[in-house]
Amino acid sequence: MDEAVIGPLDLTVRVEEALAVQARAFGLSEDETRVRHHIVLRHVATPGSRALGATLPDGTLVGFVYGLPCDRTQWWASVVEPHLRANGADDWLDDSFTITELHVLPTHQGLGIGRALITALTDHCGRPRSLLSAIDADTPARALYRKLGYRDLARRVAFPSAPRPYAVMGAYLPLVR
Repeated sequence: MDEAVIGPLDLTVRVEEALAVQARAFGLSEDETRVRHHIVLRHVATPGSRALGATLPDGTLVGFVYGLPCDRTQWWASVVEPHLRANGADDWLDDSFTITELHVLPTHQGLGIGRALITALTDHCGRPRSLLSAIDADTPARALYRKLGYRDLARRVAFPSAPRPYAVMGAYLPLVR
């Protein structure tokens, strides 16, 4: 897994670094990144939220993951709920841990960092299953999620202002090794 070390990440302190990783990994503009700043800080203030980072020996952040217990009153859950209900899977919104963001710098992808981050986070989330959303396309991220045990619960989910549809995926915990 490269020389990166996985450990707790204080996103209230390192939010700018994490958003820079996300911008490079996900191809976000400066405006898109700026909008996410307050969203991340609101998420990490949620009871039960957890964040982990992958750092190099010099302290450089090369990847991060964070998530929080799913709550039907959250914006994300309210958007995906009708799609899950249409597929008979809306019970996944109960007693699940939502992976909100998982990003690794392109120069460090394919080295096992993303896998190490998401498994370490979900191993100690205190919930029996996990949810996430990913761009609804055959991407390396979706391939990783499938290898970890995530399966499609809903597809073609349109988030407001997102240019492409997403898939909602769920997995029982612990994730497949």
